[in-house]
Amino acid sequence: MSSSPQPVKKVPIHLQSAQNRVYIKNGEIVNHDKAFKADVYIEDGIIKFIGAAADITVPGGVRTIDASGKLILPGGIDPHTHMQLPFGNAVAVDDFYHGTKAAVAGGTTMIIDFVFPNKNESILEAYDKWRSWADPKVCCDYGLHVGITWWSKSVSKEIGILCNELGVNSFKTFMAYKGLYQLNDSDLLDVFERIRGLNAVAMVHAENGDIIAKNAARLLAEGVTGPVGHELSRQEEVEAEAVHRACILAHQVDCPLYVVHVMSKSAGIEIARARQRYRKKYIFGETLAAALGTDGTHYRCEHFGHAAGHVLSPPLRPDKTTPEFLMKLLASDDLQTTGSDNCTFNKEQKELGLGDFTKIPNGVNGVEDRMSLVWERGVHSGLFDPCRFVAITSTNAAKIFNIYPQKGTIAVGSDADIVIWDPQATRTISKDTHHHACDFNIFEGMTVHGVPEYVLVRGRVCVENGSVRVAEGFGRYVPSPLRPAFVYDSIEGKAEAEQLEQQNGNGSSQIAALDAHVSNPQPPAVMFSGKSIPPTPEGSRARVDGIRDLQESSFSISQELDTSAVRSSIKVKNPPGGKSSGFW
Repeated sequence: MSSSPQPVKKVPIHLQSAQNRVYIKNGEIVNHDKAFKADVYIEDGIIKFIGAAADITVPGGVRTIDASGKLILPGGIDPHTHMQLPFGNAVAVDDFYHGTKAAVAGGTTMIIDFVFPNKNESILEAYDKWRSWADPKVCCDYGLHVGITWWSKSVSKEIGILCNELGVNSFKTFMAYKGLYQLNDSDLLDVFERIRGLNAVAMVHAENGDIIAKNAARLLAEGVTGPVGHELSRQEEVEAEAVHRACILAHQVDCPLYVVHVMSKSAGIEIARARQRYRKKYIFGETLAAALGTDGTHYRCEHFGHAAGHVLSPPLRPDKTTPEFLMKLLASDDLQTTGSDNCTFNKEQKELGLGDFTKIPNGVNGVEDRMSLVWERGVHSGLFDPCRFVAITSTNAAKIFNIYPQKGTIAVGSDADIVIWDPQATRTISKDTHHHACDFNIFEGMTVHGVPEYVLVRGRVCVENGSVRVAEGFGRYVPSPLRPAFVYDSIEGKAEAEQLEQQNGNGSSQIAALDAHVSNPQPPAVMFSGKSIPPTPEGSRARVDGIRDLQESSFSISQELDTSAVRSSIKVKNPPGGKSSGFW
């Protein structure tokens, strides 16, 4: 682990005055929609000016940062973390201090963590508990989702209080973990209906818990006890079926749905199908740094610690083409965000599952390496441009969870959460140098392009040329207001017709190609055409109206996908030179 300075409990007076005002010059600002040359002036944690140097008189006593040759990006927003999450007798070792320090080190300036109530626990009491853990420790701003781990009239009432009084607008449901947190379809419909009535956002962990429970019992009975059993018990069609079903359930009650941690090609295809079926309304998909940066072949490693170190749910997939496939779904806007699902455990904690893979604490790192990994696999490889990078690492999450434009953009009046990014610099990821509290890194030895040279959290310089200096407790809780316009305007028909037409642009041809890949043993020549074609008429095979799932097709998870045409079809604008079980 990195030997960075010890946390600063309070920001000294001399640092407060020195960092109240910062002027960034000679850089190129990159937002989700455009890139342009401009200087940035920051005061009291807020962006006060963006423009040419000739248009501002910089006051005295201002710190000036020269960003020549660098990009000025909105700070990353990680919409999926689990800091200091209890798991039986273990607790995730990245607490809200170490976890947010690692986040800042990698260019992420806000996280959204999950309140995870025990079954039958008041979700308001759980919320209070998470706030008491986080507020004294966070080094950057944070928000909270809340898990719906059980359902009753009291839970329904408390959801309303969380929405209307406590700044929570997103709630996570579970289709997995039978007998523990799994909700049946009837309860899911009730939860989604309640969330829709509040103009909030439903979230779902999509895996078929009934299948997983049966498979796990069978594998253990057959003597398969190691980490490989984790993936074998919940193969990708088990994820895809649940994604398909969740999208239909949510749509039936007119509820927007955010599908967390999409980990497989077939689950990604189901997201793409649903978004086309519902004309880009209702459904949003997130994948993880882990899914983009490594794969499930590690589960077959004979070294338990290494294999168990990669265990999370849904699992990594053994199909080595999965990371690139998911990256291309991000490029084509079939997936919208990248999270980390950061929930780290040390070697001895993972060994709780020796002899029974179902007892391995689920979780991996990712909050520190997410930004660089997505840059390496997305921008540096030529799959998409820096604007799309900003969208999938920051802006889209800010819009979906209704904290935009306070977060997720470089704009006058926005929080000064800023990363000065060196697109050509490289670093090699290692457990020996990362800022996590854990002793394992799933990206060990990977060299990535794209390094944060400076990271500013609400105007305070927290990273400077590799030195990380954060203040424990400096971060704030950021409420998420109800009815995010990015989500609800299209559902309620308030979006401009031109915008909807643009959203529907290339959907039909893309879904037809995806559907062909699922049903045809021969991979398609082109998956994403990038052409603007009107939505396929009702009844066309490309539309896939929810009456057919992967188990009725000849799709094989071992099938190799020819994705060479995908890259050529994506235009790059600027090629770069309490105690809980702990399931999530």
